[in-house]
Amino acid sequence: MQATEKQYHIQCQEGDVGRYVLLPGDPGRCEAIARHFDNPVHIGMNREYNIWTGTLLGEKVSVCSTGIGGPSAAIAMEELVKIGADTFIRVGTCGGIHLDVKPGDVVVATGAIRFEHTSYEYAPVEYPAVANFEVTAALKEASEELGYDTHTGIVQCKDSFYGQHSPEKSPVYYELLNKWESWKRLGVKASEMESAALFVVADALGVRCGSCFHAVWNQEREKAGMFMPMTEDTSSAIKVGIEAMKKLILRDQAKK
Repeated sequence: MQATEKQYHIQCQEGDVGRYVLLPGDPGRCEAIARHFDNPVHIGMNREYNIWTGTLLGEKVSVCSTGIGGPSAAIAMEELVKIGADTFIRVGTCGGIHLDVKPGDVVVATGAIRFEHTSYEYAPVEYPAVANFEVTAALKEASEELGYDTHTGIVQCKDSFYGQHSPEKSPVYYELLNKWESWKRLGVKASEMESAALFVVADALGVRCGSCFHAVWNQEREKAGMFMPMTEDTSSAIKVGIEAMKKLILRDQAKK
Protein backbone atom coordinates (compact mmCIF):
# COMPACT_ATOMS: atom_id res chain seq x y z
CA MET A 1 0.00 0.00 0.00
CA GLN A 2 1.43 3.37 -1.01
CA ALA A 3 1.76 6.20 1.52
CA THR A 4 -0.35 8.44 -0.74
CA GLU A 5 -3.28 6.02 -0.40
CA LYS A 6 -5.50 5.91 2.66
CA GLN A 7 -4.30 3.33 5.14
CA TYR A 8 -6.82 0.52 5.49
CA HIS A 9 -7.62 0.70 9.21
CA ILE A 10 -6.90 4.27 10.28
CA GLN A 11 -8.26 5.69 7.01
CA CYS A 12 -5.56 8.39 6.82
CA GLN A 13 -3.00 9.27 4.19
CA GLU A 14 0.27 11.15 4.01
CA GLY A 15 -0.22 14.72 5.23
CA ASP A 16 -3.01 13.84 7.66
CA VAL A 17 -0.72 13.25 10.65
CA GLY A 18 2.51 14.63 12.05
CA ARG A 19 5.74 12.80 12.80
CA TYR A 20 4.91 13.14 16.51
CA VAL A 21 1.94 11.04 17.70
CA LEU A 22 0.33 10.43 21.08
CA LEU A 23 -1.34 7.02 21.45
CA PRO A 24 -4.15 6.66 24.01
CA GLY A 25 -6.21 3.50 24.05
CA ASP A 26 -9.62 5.11 24.50
CA PRO A 27 -11.07 6.91 21.43
CA GLY A 28 -12.98 9.15 23.81
CA ARG A 29 -9.73 10.51 25.24
CA CYS A 30 -8.46 11.89 21.92
CA GLU A 31 -10.37 15.16 21.93
CA ALA A 32 -9.15 15.94 25.46
CA ILE A 33 -5.58 15.39 24.30
CA ALA A 34 -6.11 17.42 21.12
CA ARG A 35 -7.23 20.41 23.21
CA HIS A 36 -3.57 20.77 24.22
CA PHE A 37 -2.60 21.27 20.55
CA ASP A 38 -2.59 24.54 18.69
CA ASN A 39 -5.30 24.58 16.00
CA PRO A 40 -6.53 20.99 16.45
CA VAL A 41 -8.50 19.45 13.58
CA HIS A 42 -10.48 16.21 13.70
CA ILE A 43 -9.12 14.08 10.87
CA GLY A 44 -11.61 11.25 11.27
CA MET A 45 -12.53 8.04 13.03
CA ASN A 46 -12.67 4.46 11.80
CA ARG A 47 -13.13 1.46 14.05
CA GLU A 48 -11.18 2.17 17.26
CA TYR A 49 -8.93 4.74 15.56
CA ASN A 50 -9.91 8.33 16.39
CA ILE A 51 -7.42 10.84 14.96
CA TRP A 52 -6.83 14.55 15.55
CA THR A 53 -3.96 16.68 14.25
CA GLY A 54 -2.65 20.09 15.32
CA THR A 55 0.68 21.67 16.19
CA LEU A 56 2.99 22.02 19.17
CA LEU A 57 5.87 24.51 19.03
CA GLY A 58 5.24 24.88 15.31
CA GLU A 59 5.52 21.16 14.56
CA LYS A 60 2.65 18.99 13.31
CA VAL A 61 1.50 16.53 15.99
CA SER A 62 -1.33 14.03 16.12
CA VAL A 63 -3.24 11.82 18.51
CA CYS A 64 -4.54 8.40 17.45
CA SER A 65 -6.40 6.01 19.72
CA THR A 66 -5.45 2.34 19.51
CA GLY A 67 -8.25 0.49 21.28
CA ILE A 68 -7.39 -2.21 23.79
CA GLY A 69 -4.42 -4.55 23.42
CA GLY A 70 -1.40 -5.19 21.28
CA PRO A 71 -2.95 -6.21 17.94
CA SER A 72 -4.86 -2.97 17.32
CA ALA A 73 -1.98 -0.88 18.72
CA ALA A 74 0.47 -2.53 16.33
CA ILE A 75 -1.85 -1.86 13.37
CA ALA A 76 -2.04 1.82 14.31
CA MET A 77 1.72 2.16 14.58
CA GLU A 78 2.37 0.29 11.31
CA GLU A 79 -0.03 2.49 9.35
CA LEU A 80 1.03 5.75 11.02
CA VAL A 81 4.68 5.03 10.21
CA LYS A 82 3.75 4.43 6.57
CA ILE A 83 2.39 7.99 6.34
CA GLY A 84 5.26 9.75 8.10
CA ALA A 85 5.08 9.30 11.88
CA ASP A 86 8.30 8.37 13.71
CA THR A 87 7.93 9.40 17.36
CA PHE A 88 5.25 7.90 19.61
CA ILE A 89 4.16 8.31 23.20
CA ARG A 90 1.59 5.94 24.62
CA VAL A 91 -0.60 7.82 27.11
CA GLY A 92 -2.68 5.35 29.04
CA THR A 93 -3.83 3.84 32.30
CA CYS A 94 -2.41 1.02 34.37
CA GLY A 95 -3.04 -0.98 37.50
CA GLY A 96 -0.28 -0.84 40.07
CA ILE A 97 1.59 -3.97 41.12
CA HIS A 98 4.40 -2.57 43.28
CA LEU A 99 3.09 -1.41 46.65
CA ASP A 100 4.68 2.02 46.18
CA VAL A 101 2.45 2.77 43.17
CA LYS A 102 -0.61 4.63 44.44
CA PRO A 103 -3.75 5.52 42.48
CA GLY A 104 -3.11 8.87 40.81
CA ASP A 105 0.64 8.32 40.48
CA VAL A 106 2.38 8.42 37.10
CA VAL A 107 4.28 5.38 35.86
CA VAL A 108 6.90 5.77 33.10
CA ALA A 109 7.80 2.44 31.51
CA THR A 110 11.46 1.67 30.89
CA GLY A 111 10.54 -1.71 29.44
CA ALA A 112 7.71 -4.22 29.32
CA ILE A 113 7.18 -7.91 30.02
CA ARG A 114 6.04 -9.62 26.85
CA PHE A 115 3.18 -11.58 28.41
CA GLU A 116 1.20 -11.10 25.20
CA HIS A 117 1.55 -12.43 21.66
CA THR A 118 1.63 -9.53 19.20
CA SER A 119 5.32 -8.83 19.79
CA TYR A 120 6.23 -12.43 18.93
CA GLU A 121 5.30 -11.76 15.31
CA TYR A 122 7.95 -9.01 15.21
CA ALA A 123 10.84 -10.38 17.28
CA PRO A 124 11.93 -13.69 18.83
CA VAL A 125 11.28 -14.38 22.50
CA GLU A 126 14.85 -13.47 23.50
CA TYR A 127 14.44 -9.88 22.31
CA PRO A 128 13.46 -7.41 25.09
CA ALA A 129 10.64 -4.88 24.88
CA VAL A 130 12.49 -1.69 25.80
CA ALA A 131 11.26 1.88 25.56
CA ASN A 132 13.27 4.41 23.56
CA PHE A 133 15.73 6.14 25.91
CA GLU A 134 15.16 9.68 24.58
CA VAL A 135 11.40 9.39 24.92
CA THR A 136 11.61 7.79 28.36
CA ALA A 137 13.97 10.47 29.66
CA ALA A 138 11.62 13.19 28.39
CA LEU A 139 8.64 11.52 30.07
CA LYS A 140 10.41 11.14 33.43
CA GLU A 141 11.64 14.71 33.32
CA ALA A 142 8.20 16.07 32.38
CA SER A 143 6.39 14.10 35.09
CA GLU A 144 8.78 15.21 37.82
CA GLU A 145 8.65 18.85 36.67
CA LEU A 146 4.85 18.73 36.83
CA GLY A 147 5.10 17.54 40.42
CA TYR A 148 3.57 14.08 40.07
CA ASP A 149 4.67 11.10 42.15
CA THR A 150 6.61 9.37 39.39
CA HIS A 151 7.70 5.74 39.11
CA THR A 152 10.04 4.41 36.43
CA GLY A 153 10.52 0.73 35.73
CA ILE A 154 9.19 -2.39 34.08
CA VAL A 155 5.49 -2.88 33.35
CA GLN A 156 3.73 -6.16 32.61
CA CYS A 157 1.71 -6.45 29.41
CA LYS A 158 -1.07 -8.96 28.97
CA ASP A 159 -3.70 -9.90 26.42
CA SER A 160 -6.47 -10.77 28.90
CA PHE A 161 -7.80 -8.10 31.27
CA TYR A 162 -9.70 -10.68 33.29
CA GLY A 163 -6.71 -13.00 33.35
CA GLN A 164 -5.28 -10.45 35.76
CA HIS A 165 -8.41 -9.59 37.69
CA SER A 166 -10.08 -13.04 37.88
CA PRO A 167 -7.22 -15.51 37.32
CA GLU A 168 -8.79 -18.19 39.53
CA LYS A 169 -11.63 -18.58 36.97
CA SER A 170 -9.22 -19.53 34.16
CA PRO A 171 -8.38 -23.16 33.31
CA VAL A 172 -4.72 -22.04 33.41
CA TYR A 173 -5.12 -20.28 36.78
CA TYR A 174 -1.94 -21.96 38.06
CA GLU A 175 0.20 -20.26 35.41
CA LEU A 176 -1.44 -16.84 35.81
CA LEU A 177 -1.09 -16.84 39.59
CA ASN A 178 2.50 -18.08 39.54
CA LYS A 179 3.54 -15.53 36.93
CA TRP A 180 1.86 -12.72 38.88
CA GLU A 181 3.87 -13.71 41.94
CA SER A 182 7.01 -13.53 39.80
CA TRP A 183 6.16 -10.01 38.63
CA LYS A 184 5.76 -8.94 42.26
CA ARG A 185 9.07 -10.46 43.34
CA LEU A 186 10.83 -8.79 40.41
CA GLY A 187 9.59 -5.34 41.44
CA VAL A 188 7.39 -4.78 38.39
CA LYS A 189 5.64 -1.43 38.71
CA ALA A 190 2.30 -1.94 37.00
CA SER A 191 0.20 -3.90 34.52
CA GLU A 192 -1.26 -2.70 31.21
CA MET A 193 -1.89 -4.06 27.72
CA GLU A 194 -0.09 -2.27 24.88
CA SER A 195 3.51 -1.21 25.58
CA ALA A 196 5.27 -4.52 24.96
CA ALA A 197 3.84 -4.69 21.47
CA LEU A 198 4.47 -1.00 20.77
CA PHE A 199 8.10 -1.08 21.96
CA VAL A 200 8.96 -4.13 19.84
CA VAL A 201 7.06 -2.94 16.77
CA ALA A 202 8.78 0.45 17.07
CA ASP A 203 12.18 -1.25 17.07
CA ALA A 204 11.19 -3.40 14.10
CA LEU A 205 10.14 -0.27 12.17
CA GLY A 206 13.07 1.88 13.32
CA VAL A 207 11.01 4.52 15.17
CA ARG A 208 10.87 5.90 18.73
CA CYS A 209 8.28 4.94 21.35
CA GLY A 210 7.79 5.45 25.08
CA SER A 211 4.89 5.10 27.51
CA CYS A 212 3.45 6.87 30.52
CA PHE A 213 0.43 5.89 32.59
CA HIS A 214 -2.02 7.15 35.14
CA ALA A 215 -2.32 4.50 37.87
CA VAL A 216 -6.02 3.82 38.29
CA TRP A 217 -5.70 1.53 41.30
CA ASN A 218 -3.46 -1.13 42.83
CA GLN A 219 -4.91 -4.53 43.68
CA GLU A 220 -1.86 -5.44 45.76
CA ARG A 221 -2.28 -2.37 47.95
CA GLU A 222 -5.94 -3.29 48.33
CA LYS A 223 -5.02 -6.84 49.39
CA ALA A 224 -2.59 -5.40 51.92
CA GLY A 225 -5.30 -3.17 53.39
CA MET A 226 -3.48 -0.01 52.33
CA PHE A 227 -5.01 3.33 51.34
CA MET A 228 -6.41 2.73 47.85
CA PRO A 229 -8.90 5.26 46.43
CA MET A 230 -9.61 4.41 42.78
CA THR A 231 -9.10 7.32 40.36
CA GLU A 232 -9.93 7.46 36.67
CA ASP A 233 -8.82 11.05 36.04
CA THR A 234 -6.24 10.59 33.29
CA SER A 235 -5.29 14.27 32.98
CA SER A 236 -1.93 13.69 34.69
CA ALA A 237 -0.70 11.21 32.08
CA ILE A 238 -2.01 13.45 29.29
CA LYS A 239 -0.13 16.47 30.63
CA VAL A 240 3.04 14.41 31.01
CA GLY A 241 2.75 13.12 27.45
CA ILE A 242 2.20 16.60 26.03
CA GLU A 243 5.10 18.15 27.95
CA ALA A 244 7.41 15.27 27.06
CA MET A 245 6.51 15.63 23.38
CA LYS A 246 7.39 19.32 23.57
CA LYS A 247 10.79 18.41 25.00
CA LEU A 248 11.40 15.96 22.15
CA ILE A 249 10.35 18.55 19.57
CA LEU A 250 12.73 21.14 21.03
CA ARG A 251 15.59 18.64 21.10
CA ASP A 252 14.91 17.58 17.54
CA GLN A 253 14.77 21.21 16.43
CA ALA A 254 18.11 21.87 18.14
CA LYS A 255 19.68 18.96 16.23
CA LYS A 256 18.74 20.64 12.95
